[in-house]
Amino acid sequence: MAAGKRRNFSNQRRMGTRRYKQLIVIACEGRVTEAEYFKMLNAQQFAVHFKCIPRDHKSSPGKVLRAMETYLKQNELRPGDEAWLVVDTDSWSEASLQQLWNWACKKENYGLAVSNPKFEFWLLLHFEPGHGASTASSIEQRLNKYSGVPGKHLEKSLYMEANIHKAIQRAKSKDHPPCKDWPRNAPGTTVYHLVERFPLRAETVS
Repeated sequence: MAAGKRRNFSNQRRMGTRRYKQLIVIACEGRVTEAEYFKMLNAQQFAVHFKCIPRDHKSSPGKVLRAMETYLKQNELRPGDEAWLVVDTDSWSEASLQQLWNWACKKENYGLAVSNPKFEFWLLLHFEPGHGASTASSIEQRLNKYSGVPGKHLEKSLYMEANIHKAIQRAKSKDHPPCKDWPRNAPGTTVYHLVERFPLRAETVS
């Protein structure tokens, strides 16, 4: 599967002399925070384009997977494109998450990124190691100290390249030895598998 592997960008699509970005399709559990985060990455000139699939307000691992499967039936991935599921452990059962892992293992360009207990822990790692922040409430409290803005909306200036690199390194240090599928001992996140795979700066379009 895609998680944990780096890809050489020599296979980028071309049409004439124009170079197109690799597409990363994401089906995520949260409707606001995750979508805003990956939208911000697009604005920071990654060498790929992140696309979050719109969906309804209902949330569960099964619904995230169905949203992805529906998208892939209607839209063909081109060579080099990837599809990722991004979810939290929350109170979901092992069986629910195993279903997503089984899907991610089907193809080389499928991936699964899981945060325990929630995606906001990945955001917190942009600012600090997150020691002792093991519950959803404690994570949000700590995160609000850095963001200065309560609620779900993110401040773009706080999630720049330097902080993204810090989050990757902090997530790696917590994921040691690296988990095979998803972090079971809170707190932890494998979102870094997705983010670290791609260069932060896009190549110049000629």
